[in-house]
Amino acid sequence: MYEPLKHAHSGLRWIVLILLVVAIVNALMKWQGKKSYTSGDKKLGLFAMTALHIQFLIGLGLYFISPKVIFDAASMKNAMTRFFLVEHSVMMVLAIILITIGYSTAKRAAEDSSKFKKTFIFYLIGLLLILAAIPWPPRFGAGWF
Repeated sequence: MYEPLKHAHSGLRWIVLILLVVAIVNALMKWQGKKSYTSGDKKLGLFAMTALHIQFLIGLGLYFISPKVIFDAASMKNAMTRFFLVEHSVMMVLAIILITIGYSTAKRAAEDSSKFKKTFIFYLIGLLLILAAIPWPPRFGAGWF
């Protein structure tokens, strides 16, 4: 069960990253261009957030079955085990919380420019956290997929 979840988690990462970048660029361009907030803009933010939540559920399953996550005090002394036990999971949860808050506050905002601004800021901060928390191949020898 570990291998299929790991591959799904690694592959879905690219879909999540693409959706977040598209949502951020869309929000920035329409915010700066003073465009109106459409249902397509709302759906784009929703798809990015939903893909991220699915990624989180797969990651949560991996957290408890991965051989890289070791629940032991000695794990804190090893960079790789500490990364997967604490750093990766905490930063990803924070990113998910920020993006979810961004979507919710943008949905409730009264002005269109405010909706784009909130989406841009929260999604960008969330994306930066995600990029910092991904175990890129040079870091721990993980694969690109």
